[in-house]
Amino acid sequence: MTDSETETISVAEISDGPGGEGTEEPGTTVDLPVVDILTGRGFVTGKSGSGKSNTASVIIENLLSANFPVLIVDTDGEYYGLKQEFELLHAGADDECDIQVSPEHAERLATLALEQNVPIILDVSGYLDDAASDELVTEVAKHLFAKEKKLKKPFLMLIEECHEYIPEKGGMDEAGKMLIKIGKRGRKHGLGVVGISQRPADVKKDFITQCDWLVWHRLTWRNDTKVVGRILGSEYADAIEDMGNGEGFLVTDWSESIRRVQFHKKQTFDAGATPGLDDFERPDLKSVDGDLVSDLKEISDEKARQESRIADLRQELDKKDARIRQLERELEEAQDLSRMADQFAQAMFQKAEAPYRGGGRNLNRPTEKQAALGEYNERAEGEPADAATDGDAYDGDGGTGNADDAPPRQPLEAPSGPPWPTHGLLSERDDAAADGATTADAAADPTDDESWLADAKMGDFEPAELHPAPGAESRRDVVDRMTAIVEALGDAHHGMLAHYRERGVSDPLAAHVAAGETGDQHLAYGRNRSLRRAGFIRHAGRGKYEYALPDLVSDEYADLLDEDELRETVAAIEASFVEEEADGE
Repeated sequence: MTDSETETISVAEISDGPGGEGTEEPGTTVDLPVVDILTGRGFVTGKSGSGKSNTASVIIENLLSANFPVLIVDTDGEYYGLKQEFELLHAGADDECDIQVSPEHAERLATLALEQNVPIILDVSGYLDDAASDELVTEVAKHLFAKEKKLKKPFLMLIEECHEYIPEKGGMDEAGKMLIKIGKRGRKHGLGVVGISQRPADVKKDFITQCDWLVWHRLTWRNDTKVVGRILGSEYADAIEDMGNGEGFLVTDWSESIRRVQFHKKQTFDAGATPGLDDFERPDLKSVDGDLVSDLKEISDEKARQESRIADLRQELDKKDARIRQLERELEEAQDLSRMADQFAQAMFQKAEAPYRGGGRNLNRPTEKQAALGEYNERAEGEPADAATDGDAYDGDGGTGNADDAPPRQPLEAPSGPPWPTHGLLSERDDAAADGATTADAAADPTDDESWLADAKMGDFEPAELHPAPGAESRRDVVDRMTAIVEALGDAHHGMLAHYRERGVSDPLAAHVAAGETGDQHLAYGRNRSLRRAGFIRHAGRGKYEYALPDLVSDEYADLLDEDELRETVAAIEASFVEEEADGE
């Protein structure tokens, strides 16, 4: 048997009191075999302040003094005090650590620990994301286990707050599963593990019952003392509640005994002690050799370069995606405007082929209002009506009759302002920029996916009987034509138009939401643009738009309608979208 196999470390003395077997005199030194500690499975427990972390530190101090490597998973940042006497690599997430590490560093950390005999404190207390710290612990444990299969070098991995990784209740994550695997199979490879917890009831019992050595410090919670009674016996469950600080039951397989012992006090700075009123003085800590972390820093630098490159690529991708969405919106707008223009032209030409009433519009004429008023003046002077009419004329009572019965009329002057089509769908310029629309409106693109022009209805609306006004196209024809344009729009447009009708003045986003649609600004302004180009609304300044259908109708008739006739005509057109709004409610 070699010296290393028989080497021991002194950690405690036999304590006097109930619970121990009493085979040794109080004050007798308690030694632990190094190989069994390094390669076995241990468990140290006790309530807060009972001395469990002190016991773990005493064992670690003795191992480090004998140049045996360890890796400590520190969940509370309380083991860096070991650097007061020993040169350990303090790796974690805080700036106070020797090196900031991530899962990418796991293999290098395992290499330093096993091949270069570097003791490591893996401080996971500074990670804000539990998933990141768990992944780091998992990867380090995996690489330690894999390397030990070849090296078979005695090595101890200490896990603080082990109930967080191997809980009694609930599922375990990858870190817990890896630690259980080390507990079951690590010994044959030389890899030992010891778990530290203040709540034995919360630790998976399969782990506790398979441990080679255990230390039970003071416990008072009923659930925890029940665990002691189940594993050690009822007399120990009763005695454990009255133990002093640093005192505990030591159970080892190699001695097949239960001893009540008083552990030594740790020699290094106690970073885990409860803060008191005295000034806190951080001791001088040993610096780690710069060569030990050079490779780790290279890994960090390479990771930073990769993350920077990924960020650049993601930014480029976002720009390309944004450009694709913009081009798609422009394409949809062009397609929608093309279909709407075709629909409008079809409606206009169908009406142009209908009987010409009282000097109304004719698309074959160079200008519409001037042509209509010119014919009105010609007929007022007794000249024959245009051959395109069907002989019907205003009969003076709101109906139609023979042209010879028409009363004499006075010539009218053409009003100023462009004819209706320049308000609407065939305009090739953006009215928003011309009338001072907001940047958001001018930049917005229609993205309506309803294909509202494809389902347009032509001529199936049946308004109340309306009579032509003097010098104007039949009001029924105009209502049919405008109604066809309205119906060429989608439900969302109808809801927005109803909102503008109700409010008078509003903004596109409010109208879009009022129509039961989303708060998507691009979609709202795109649909608003269709209403504006059709002439149903107009820009009112400061990003607001106002309802313009009454003025559009009045302009269509060259201001020849009186108030009642205008109101009736507008109401007949509005029925095509107001009724739909009422049905939707």
